[in-house]
Amino acid sequence: MGITRREWSGGEHIPRTGGFIVASNHYSEVDPLTLAHFVVDQGRAPFFLAKSSLFEVPVLGGALRHLGQVPVYRETSRAGDALEAARDALAAGRCIGVMPEGTLTRDPDMWPMRGRPGVARLALSTGAPVIPVGQWGAQAILDRYARRPGNILRRPVQQVRAGPPVDLSDLHGQDHDTRTLIEATARIMAAITALVAELRGQTPPEKPYVPTASELHRRPRPGREGHP
Repeated sequence: MGITRREWSGGEHIPRTGGFIVASNHYSEVDPLTLAHFVVDQGRAPFFLAKSSLFEVPVLGGALRHLGQVPVYRETSRAGDALEAARDALAAGRCIGVMPEGTLTRDPDMWPMRGRPGVARLALSTGAPVIPVGQWGAQAILDRYARRPGNILRRPVQQVRAGPPVDLSDLHGQDHDTRTLIEATARIMAAITALVAELRGQTPPEKPYVPTASELHRRPRPGREGHP
């Protein structure tokens, strides 16, 4: 991204061969593009599962379609299609990119919120490693829920950091019941949050933010309450 300055690290954790899942925080409509750029720079082409509404975002939606990415239609009869496509891609040795929160974080200060169990279910059912990635800086390009981009003439810094695979070894082979999926999801989100904390140079909340149903169904004001 020539409009930004990159501070990327942890690329050595991205597998050079074989199928794997890369999981990142989600706080801007453009951070999927940053994650994709980071993974491509490591020599892998990511295959994204993205909520269907992202395909309606100008520029981003067109890019997702052009790259052959898969929309996720949550709470519909088509929801299982995306998971099956992801399993097939992992079996074929591809990289799957996901944002486990499932939507832009509702945390007032843009920390990662509680994740959804889809990525945990995918990891445990396939045995694919989960590489956590923390991002920060995309809000300077397009703030959360903003309709206009920020001042990109200043070439804002885009920070991305990957970490080692999340240890889910003790959960493999267990029944994929609610308790197991919650534990696996919590580990994945904790690893992502730790990386975000390193990038921000701040201490994250003790517990991840849990949005209410009404929060998830309304469009918050752009931005966040705190500042880095």
